[in-house]
Amino acid sequence: MQTISIGELQKNVGILSHLTEPLSIIDKRKNEEVAVAYPSEKKRVSVVDALAGKYSQYAKNVDGSKRFKEIKEEAMMMAMKEKYGFAD
Repeated sequence: MQTISIGELQKNVGILSHLTEPLSIIDKRKNEEVAVAYPSEKKRVSVVDALAGKYSQYAKNVDGSKRFKEIKEEAMMMAMKEKYGFAD
């Protein structure tokens, strides 16, 4: 188990997102253990899905053999059809 002070944790909160083992958080002034943080059991989200945001449904339905420009135009047309209600 690793230990870290409250001040270090406040400077770099990103430590909590990359935990692989339990982390003991200590208050240096009182020399007491304040908390213990355990790594998350959640599975990691795909970077593509996370960055796609509200357009993630379009990112999953794209053919990988097309060029980027064609993919972008297709996604834009899908979004425009959904927004303005155009039919094929």
